[in-house]
Amino acid sequence: MSHPVTLACPHCNGMNRVPVSRLGEGPGCGHCHQPLFTGHPLVLGVDDFANHAERSELPLLVDFWAPWCGPCQMMAPHFERAAAQLEPQVRLAKVDTQVAPTLAQRHGIRSIPTLVLFRHGRELARQSGAMDANNIVRWTRQHLAD
Repeated sequence: MSHPVTLACPHCNGMNRVPVSRLGEGPGCGHCHQPLFTGHPLVLGVDDFANHAERSELPLLVDFWAPWCGPCQMMAPHFERAAAQLEPQVRLAKVDTQVAPTLAQRHGIRSIPTLVLFRHGRELARQSGAMDANNIVRWTRQHLAD
């Protein structure tokens, strides 16, 4: 049996421990019993960001965006497709910089869209500008392999 990883539930933000070997088996939350993986990016705000970026042991890829941003809107369906390809090895999330300006400021977001890859609360990589799904997946895997 493989070692367990700690990850936050996308529904209730409760922390769960799941063996790495069982991540692909559709595990459910021990608190709310909802699926831990949905194949879609989460929407994170100030209150739940730390659970997913710092307390969870899964890498977290965050799209910092805004609703008025044309390139952000163009990239949204690609980010959605990337989530379906990268889960359960990577959690994907979106942070609306208008709703959570403190998160954007804390992470030094100067242009949008900006992707930031976190692991154990540390930033591993950052990329500004819109990308398609294949490039998002490739970029993420490349930086996780480093």
